[in-house]
Amino acid sequence: MAAAREALFIIDPLEQLSPAADTSLVMMHEGLRRGHQVYVATLSDLGIETGGPFAHAQQVVTALEGWVQKEGEPMRRPLADFDVVFMRKDPPFDDDYLSATWILEAARGQCMLVNDPAGLRELNEKLAILAFPELIPATRLLRRRVDLDRALADFGGKMIVKPVFGFGGREILQAREGDPNLGSIYELATRESTRWTVAQAFIESAHEGDKRILLVDGEPIGAVMRVPARGELRNNFHAGGHPEATELDERDHEICARVGPHLRERGQFFAGLDVIGGLLTEINVTSPTGMQEINALGGLTGEDTMQARFWTGVERRLGAT
Repeated sequence: MAAAREALFIIDPLEQLSPAADTSLVMMHEGLRRGHQVYVATLSDLGIETGGPFAHAQQVVTALEGWVQKEGEPMRRPLADFDVVFMRKDPPFDDDYLSATWILEAARGQCMLVNDPAGLRELNEKLAILAFPELIPATRLLRRRVDLDRALADFGGKMIVKPVFGFGGREILQAREGDPNLGSIYELATRESTRWTVAQAFIESAHEGDKRILLVDGEPIGAVMRVPARGELRNNFHAGGHPEATELDERDHEICARVGPHLRERGQFFAGLDVIGGLLTEINVTSPTGMQEINALGGLTGEDTMQARFWTGVERRLGAT
């Protein structure tokens, strides 16, 4: 049994989390099951002063299986008091999120940070894949109509455009040659050429769904297929996609072997890779999800669950510090 630790989860308000689907909840529940003390805070609870960063943190306890509840009053505590701080605030990656990473930066060396704030800032989830050109579909960052038209022609007349800081399937559009709405799609995607959009070659097997692969400390621990609803372009669970069981194939292991060390070196302890048709489309580091779906589809219990494998990795890392 690992030594009891104090863990802080920086999350959205606890009451907004879904007991049936949220990954942070099962992470907290597993930490409690292992005898650790678990606390929660939101971005607005964070601050920094001359003595260092702090949080107004509130302890949580297990209420029901898979659910936790707050206990007592929030306590103002230095982040250095905690053994590990988990940044699990959902996107958007906005000014508040960016400021929170600077607060976390001030705790570097004082506690384990999951994920590392420098990596959260540097590894944009849509663009980090560009470090692996041999693993990804053709991808460009553009904002001018002439460049988008060129990309569409180069990509065979069909492509996806999506916002750089998009999340949950929001604002993902398909552009096709000959579509009378093409100009409007470009205008929406670039806000009339005032922002960049990610243009990515369309993958014909996208209708089969994308494979979300979870990595802990650079190693894959499980995967789930996210399958779009009939007639829907997007496969995100937030956009109506549904989960299906899947396994890692040889190509998936090749992708993980290339990307895992890259993420480990940048302190991204927990990440989610999105793979469509054997091609890496996104690297999710802010608040990857999928644990509960993988557990349910695989009938996983005890030490075989995703959250148990996650905490085993955390405890191993803490034990080495």
